[in-house]
Amino acid sequence: MKDWRKIFNKILSYVIVAVLAGYAGVALSTYAGGGNSKLAQLEQVILDQFVGQADQKVMEDAAANAMVESLGDRWSYYIPAEQYESYLQHMKNEYVGIGITITVNSETKYLDVVKVESGSGAYSAGILPGDVVIKVEGQDVAELGLTKTTALIRGEEGTVVRITVLRDGKEMDFTATRQTITVQVAKSQMLEGNVGLVQIANFDEKCANQTIAAIEALLEQGAESLIFDVRFNPGGYQTELVALLDYLLPEGDLFRSRYYGELEKTDTSDEKCLEMPMAVIVNAESYSAAEFFAAALEEYDWAVVVGEPTCGKGYFQITIPLVDGSAVGLSVGEYFTPKGVSLAEVGGLKPAVESLVDKETAAKIQAGMLPVEEDTQIQAAWQALKDAS
Repeated sequence: MKDWRKIFNKILSYVIVAVLAGYAGVALSTYAGGGNSKLAQLEQVILDQFVGQADQKVMEDAAANAMVESLGDRWSYYIPAEQYESYLQHMKNEYVGIGITITVNSETKYLDVVKVESGSGAYSAGILPGDVVIKVEGQDVAELGLTKTTALIRGEEGTVVRITVLRDGKEMDFTATRQTITVQVAKSQMLEGNVGLVQIANFDEKCANQTIAAIEALLEQGAESLIFDVRFNPGGYQTELVALLDYLLPEGDLFRSRYYGELEKTDTSDEKCLEMPMAVIVNAESYSAAEFFAAALEEYDWAVVVGEPTCGKGYFQITIPLVDGSAVGLSVGEYFTPKGVSLAEVGGLKPAVESLVDKETAAKIQAGMLPVEEDTQIQAAWQALKDAS
């Protein structure tokens, strides 16, 4: 349920990222494919007769990526073999890395640091959000490209990597230690008026358990209402979404799916629920499970949705390993809200209380650097709960 293509660059910088792995999780079978296709023939012709040097792996990666791209589906993606293990680690919310979230600058091809995990190797080294990674181990990132840069950043726990960044126009060198980073999926704090704030990073492994634990800790502290923050949440496992919704909502439908073979499934909730005033904050970077989490709470009249319209992701993917150790994340079905609404068809979830922020403020929110009292979207959710009481 996650927009993997949108956040694929982030996995290369060792940050949270995942996609909906479907009801069975990551596919365990390997697809062998056929050997008599036009592509197989062309590959052999090139390898046998091309006058220059042909790299078979580079050709096959390019062909595989082009095949997926040709589908015209923004949610399907190809994962090269050298990135697949990192992909799997991130889906478990635990990985070896330096703890930075990056995005590739479309103009310079350098890497913008969006977020630095507290306590990570990058954090200890002094790398900050807003820095621009220009070199890794002395090699130019723009010339290396994403895959080779990733190979340089990746390494064994306890080893170090030299990162050169641009900060305020000046080059600065840092040495960051690679370490195991366990992502805290759910963070909570009490706000004024006995309002509990729960920030959910993703819906990958451990999401439901950690979020429920955070909620119950707030209830013990005297929380009388809750705000869920799923901004910049890229989605994750359907099973984690359903488990959390089952905890919150009364008996009824929670999530509907339709597979490519017309197989349909509806997940339901039991009668146990948590009944108290709630709000959910979303933005344009709330994808998949994050959108459907907010939509389900809204359709049950269980929470008011605050923030910005979401993207409207309507397909889910399964991840299928290929024979060379690579994989494809392929859209294999559609999903719907409890009332049967496709968020793709309606253009995403529209908040009942709209609250917009500029790019600079959004960057501070994503980096975790904006105090709650200055976060106008959290304040709008707080006010919505107050008005409803």
